[in-house]
Amino acid sequence: MALPGPTLTQRNDAAASVSQPSARPRRIPTRYWLVVGMFLLSMLLYVDRVCISSAKDTIAHDLRLTDTQMGWVLSIFALGYALVQVPSGILADRYGPRRILSSVVTAWSLFTALTAVAQGFISLLLCRFLFGAGEAGAFPGCARAVYSWIPMSERGFVQGLMFSGARFGAAFTLPAVAWMVSRLGWRPSFVVLGVIGVLWAAFWFWWFRDDPETHPRIAPAEKELILRSRQEALAGEEPGPPLSARSLVASRNVWLLMAQYFCSNFTFFFCLSWFFPYLKSRYSLGMVEAGLYAAAPPLAGAFGNWTAGALIDWIYRRGGWTASRRAPAIAGFILAAIGLLLSVRMQTPLGAMLCLSLAVFGADMTIAPSWTVCIDIGRRHAGTVSGTMNMAGNLGSFVTALAFPYLLKWTGSHTTFFYVGAILSIGAVFAWLFTRPERRLETY
Repeated sequence: MALPGPTLTQRNDAAASVSQPSARPRRIPTRYWLVVGMFLLSMLLYVDRVCISSAKDTIAHDLRLTDTQMGWVLSIFALGYALVQVPSGILADRYGPRRILSSVVTAWSLFTALTAVAQGFISLLLCRFLFGAGEAGAFPGCARAVYSWIPMSERGFVQGLMFSGARFGAAFTLPAVAWMVSRLGWRPSFVVLGVIGVLWAAFWFWWFRDDPETHPRIAPAEKELILRSRQEALAGEEPGPPLSARSLVASRNVWLLMAQYFCSNFTFFFCLSWFFPYLKSRYSLGMVEAGLYAAAPPLAGAFGNWTAGALIDWIYRRGGWTASRRAPAIAGFILAAIGLLLSVRMQTPLGAMLCLSLAVFGADMTIAPSWTVCIDIGRRHAGTVSGTMNMAGNLGSFVTALAFPYLLKWTGSHTTFFYVGAILSIGAVFAWLFTRPERRLETY
């Protein structure tokens, strides 16, 4: 049974009402400030996440860690992040993104700062695991906020813009943190990043409200627009019963989303974990030079997010609900496979950077469709559904951080890893061919 959804006329009317100009000068809509806040959160999320890669050599030297031990340090974050995704999504649905996002950002910022006091492998491993667990609630909380605040016709671009913040954060971090570590040392650098996170959490709790109806600074016209054009209004749905574990586990859409997101993260997480040390080692580059090369793929990912987000809304407004989610994701995975396969033939850091940039551009074209479908099928349970998908994706990240050093050790070649990533990307194309965003979670 298909989800009773908006007709083409309803979609066009909602889109027109969102974009209709006013005769009077207006202040910036409150929901746009919400998007700015989530963009900055996404950026902070990846600044804190990627800083360990920029400081990898310094940390390994000071704590006397091997490459395989650093592989565990890089991957244990993803394991903690994955394991707490579903619980954090449930909490976001139950208690709202205002309290949950403020809490999780404070928690992960604390463990970012505590990384500075690590004295060996075990203490560093523990800090990174707890840091990952703290970060787990960020994107599920944002997904729940998008459901309540963002009209259906703006959902794709908002998701793309928000996740592009993560890529800008990663791109900024690789050279900037490398510079900061070279000037301050890695321990003070982690403390600085922790303080920034606490400041964001305090602002979010003061400014944000879980529902636009309760926000003290939203204009009445914007409030009416949001309530009229968000998904529950267009679909004419009433709040349903709590989401059961049986419905979640039985949903084919959820399993397909989990599978393809595992493949997407397998490609992208390489750029967050091993691409910087890989460039530095293979091409004998300095820290800052390697950081500049390594910044390019995340920047390409940002443009991939924007491209997919714009395509989603453009196709959706023309009546293609399913196609608007499916087409950008399939195109993205094909580009990711091509970039990974080309990268094995590159003999220069510039060539490696360009090929990985193409791969990440493609992989990140799949992000906005993935999270948009989670909101489509999850509705009021968007936090739980997106957390479930993100759990599988970050198991892919966990595997990536370990697969690269171990495949190199077992085969003696870097190329095996890139072939595996290309195969996974092709497999993800088939997962998207069977994904049905217009179907209710309980029926597909």
